[in-house]
Amino acid sequence: MIERDGSKEKDVISKKIIDKDHELKLKENREEFYPSSHKNKTCIPILVSTGSPTGTRKLFECLKPRELTDQELHSLEGMEYSDWFKVTLDGFKGQILAMNFDNDDTLLAGAEDHKIQTTILSFSLNHSLTLFLVIVLFRIRIDMKEYSVSCKRHSKHHTKRQHHVVSKQPSAQNHSLILSTSQNIPPMLPAFVSLLLLLTSITPSLSHHTIVSHSTHHSKTNQTFKPSQEFLKLSRIRTHLKKINKPPVKTIQSPDGDLIDCVLSHQQLAFDHPKLKGHRPLNPPERPKGYKNNGENVSEMFQLWADSGEACPEGTVPIRRTTEEDILRASSIQRFGRKPKPVKKDSTSSDHEHAILFVNGNQYFGAKANINVWTPQVTNGYEFSLSQIWVIAGSFGNDLNTIEAGWQVSPELYGDKYPRFFTYWTTDAYQTTGCYNLLCSGFIQTNNKIAIGAAISPISAYNNKQFDIGIMIWKDPKHGHWWLEYGSGLLVGYWPASMFSHLRNHASMVQFGGEIVNTRSKGYHTGTQMGSGHFAEEGFRKAAYFRNLQVIDWDNNLLPLANIHELADHSSCYDIRQGNSNAWGTYFYYGGPGRNVKCP
Repeated sequence: MIERDGSKEKDVISKKIIDKDHELKLKENREEFYPSSHKNKTCIPILVSTGSPTGTRKLFECLKPRELTDQELHSLEGMEYSDWFKVTLDGFKGQILAMNFDNDDTLLAGAEDHKIQTTILSFSLNHSLTLFLVIVLFRIRIDMKEYSVSCKRHSKHHTKRQHHVVSKQPSAQNHSLILSTSQNIPPMLPAFVSLLLLLTSITPSLSHHTIVSHSTHHSKTNQTFKPSQEFLKLSRIRTHLKKINKPPVKTIQSPDGDLIDCVLSHQQLAFDHPKLKGHRPLNPPERPKGYKNNGENVSEMFQLWADSGEACPEGTVPIRRTTEEDILRASSIQRFGRKPKPVKKDSTSSDHEHAILFVNGNQYFGAKANINVWTPQVTNGYEFSLSQIWVIAGSFGNDLNTIEAGWQVSPELYGDKYPRFFTYWTTDAYQTTGCYNLLCSGFIQTNNKIAIGAAISPISAYNNKQFDIGIMIWKDPKHGHWWLEYGSGLLVGYWPASMFSHLRNHASMVQFGGEIVNTRSKGYHTGTQMGSGHFAEEGFRKAAYFRNLQVIDWDNNLLPLANIHELADHSSCYDIRQGNSNAWGTYFYYGGPGRNVKCP
């Protein structure tokens, strides 16, 4: 029987199993970046963020933290933390373990070359211990990888020797292989298992706070921790939710199932935008000259959540809480809360249809109208029906700037078929900037009574009572911001002028009317309705309307419309009919049922 020195044999085997490229790479990294005391260890640099991809970041080299260099920070700009391990940090490309802590209870880690992606959800321990556990798990992955290669190489080595001695020592070979395998068992594995057992025995509540790792077992000696794509997507969704759902001081349950969070005004999502850092909500601006409420005495109880009798305290703003289900209905996290396609110059496209009235050929500093509210039928979950005001500047290419407000029915965005008050903005034709409501940084809310994205109540009924909402968008002459008024004279908030390019100065077009999405999912025109679902010719109490249409000029004057144009993309599906009266000023009826005998 051959006697072996275990530690020496381990060193010899380790040197043999590491190929030259990997050995040179490890050597270069260690000599240049690792402290001398760690040169004999397999150290993987760990990039850690607290809060978000733009939060406080540290790089740990063998558990020794250091600040990121300017070059490293630049390489991370605009990148989600889940992609951090794909960048180069001082030569460590492919060997970064990227981790993100969010509100002390979520962590996502990934390292490209070692194929480990580990998620810890709701782990109610401090950052230090959680960090330690992930480092241990990552260390196990590396040890297991080396152990797998070691066993294969060592087995191959003994197989070659056995060709010469197999007839003489059959049992020695088996014993030798067993001995070699036991010497290469990852030393951290027993400690890690023991630690988990200890933690679960001390803290029973941890039994439902799981450390989740999905493993692919090609053999007993080749184990890879790899979570499913669905699980990673869910982790990213939860991280995104924590970014947009700010901590409330109070939450109100709406009868329609919405949760309305009362968020401190200075903590709203708008102030996460780089251009709005340090910005504080402004005082109400001067109303345009000639301004008056054209509506009847309308109660402020025109949003469904207000029926609960609860209200948000002063100093807070009501924000509809976004849920996991909301994001899962979208095509992707990146496209959540955004319009799917840009409008064309004539407001038509293959799947967006309009019935609108518009003015152009002048400089416009705002618009105002009362919009009749209905509940049109939307026949496909990926379609919508809306009625709104568009304030537009720029060409209809990639530089299009718009500010939009009105009501919409959108099952994809909200998960139901209620008409909801909404806003939208973009500075690049709906490509990468802007969003609906408060789903991204931009719009600054100042009102504690109106929740953007909340259901409107009451609504109109066919041949019965009619309800409309007042919408006014105008540019404050003093500061240049675009303000929004809703309902019976309530200021909701404003879009800062600095967010825009062309709209920083003025608008070149204003549109009023309806829009639907026609996916033709069944091979023919959609049955999604616009307005009330009835054609304009049916008139009051049957067809939807806009009334008291006005624009605002450079001197902050409200003026009647001039140079008016009508546009109905497919008048056999949805049409429009304009009029004028002393009571309603400039008005129009619009809408339609969609698919019918004349609209196949």
